[in-house]
Amino acid sequence: MKIPYAKPSITQLEIDYVNDAVTNGWGDQRNSYLDKFEREFSSHIGSKFAIATSSCTGALHMGLSALGIGVGDEVILADSNWVATVAPIVHLGATPIFVDVLPSSWCIDPTLVREAISTKTKAIIATHLYGNLAEMNELVAIGRATGVPIIEDAAEAIGSTYLGQRAGSIGLFGVFSFHGSKTITTGEGGMLVTNDGKLFERVLTLSNHGRDRSEKRLFWPSAVGFKYKMTNVQAALGCAQLSRSDELVAKRQRVLSKYKNAILPIGGVSMNPDQAGSENGAWMPTVVFDGKSNSSNSIQRAMRESGIDVRPFFAPLSTTGLFQSHKKNLIADKLAKSGINLPIFFDISDHDLDYVVKCLKDSLVNRFKN
Repeated sequence: MKIPYAKPSITQLEIDYVNDAVTNGWGDQRNSYLDKFEREFSSHIGSKFAIATSSCTGALHMGLSALGIGVGDEVILADSNWVATVAPIVHLGATPIFVDVLPSSWCIDPTLVREAISTKTKAIIATHLYGNLAEMNELVAIGRATGVPIIEDAAEAIGSTYLGQRAGSIGLFGVFSFHGSKTITTGEGGMLVTNDGKLFERVLTLSNHGRDRSEKRLFWPSAVGFKYKMTNVQAALGCAQLSRSDELVAKRQRVLSKYKNAILPIGGVSMNPDQAGSENGAWMPTVVFDGKSNSSNSIQRAMRESGIDVRPFFAPLSTTGLFQSHKKNLIADKLAKSGINLPIFFDISDHDLDYVVKCLKDSLVNRFKN
């Protein structure tokens, strides 16, 4: 591909941090960058506690496990999601309940959440899809009224803010991804943040094979836990990336803005919605084709033939055949059939952006002719 859909921005700063971790981050210094990354990330997000993990999926798995979710329980989430959000629910033996999304945000619909709550509901996961923000005020109100915890899947929402609060800091806990495609990367990795001290201690214990940090006996577990710990070397990369977060987010927001300015005037398309009082961290520019262009398959094919690596909108999880049958969620289904993700990364040039836009326009013209 001439233009990949994503790649990280690695400078000499990241190289120096990682070299230092590889050279000196052992023995008494084995957690030096890990502790620094957790401390600085919690401060950045505005949460009291943070636990770095090997993946966002692992962070969500431990958070749900710490809530005691298991067989017979239900967890409500949006149908428009990557499978990583539902996998921990299934691993714990609980049942996912998929609801449709709002056309105004592409995130979970609070009205449908209310309708889906039952006596078995033990959590509600709000995924901030493609950096768009779920309606957290409404969801938090539902949580307070029902006693059901609201969890933020902020894997794609570094840099996104909701009415002045950073995504991931609003629910009982939030989880983030540092996959290589994300705004901040550690190669693979994740983070759990929370303001709840008891939840933090429980997840901290689960994250290290169930060993309570107050336990004086060596190698003595108090629970059967997990091994989802991030390495010190990964954390070194994360520290460098986090120190550049304002720069990394701002560049993505400029790229998204350029895409919107060039593409929206075409007509018959929409992009990541603007939400009053909130700010999208611009993880992934997404175009949804309206009207006659009801399927994105031909456009994806044309873009790839032009050397541009575009990606499809997430298919509704309920349509994958992996779960119990659900009623069709119409908005999630329409978005999946008519949306694509455009390339975005720190070093993308104006020339490449112009080329992406030109190829997209050509694809749309050909599509409408047919």
